[in-house]
Amino acid sequence: QVQLQESGPGLVKPSQTLSLTCTVSGGSITTNKSYWNWIRQPPGKGLEWIGCIRYSGSTVYSPSLASRTSLSRDTSKNQFTLQMSSVTPEDAAVYYCTRGSSDYQYFTSWGQGTLVTVNS
Repeated sequence: QVQLQESGPGLVKPSQTLSLTCTVSGGSITTNKSYWNWIRQPPGKGLEWIGCIRYSGSTVYSPSLASRTSLSRDTSKNQFTLQMSSVTPEDAAVYYCTRGSSDYQYFTSWGQGTLVTVNS
């Protein structure tokens, strides 16, 4: 069974870059037709899909966040990473890494989530 674990700073200053890593166990991020996502949930709001890095290494992003979001991976560590630049207090949220479907609509495995606060 695939397990995911987020890690990274819980506090980021405005205008800086948020960087989170997801470590995957019980399965490989290069497994054929596997899709690895970042999702966030701001306080009191719904889930927002951020982007996906596919088994091939290609990426796709939410249009609303694409200009300042980058996903990458380290296959030797079985990890994938989220970087989001120019953060504002509106980026404060619980960030989840997930494994999901090819249409980015269904998510079968979730990390526990990590809270990121944006504050100077």
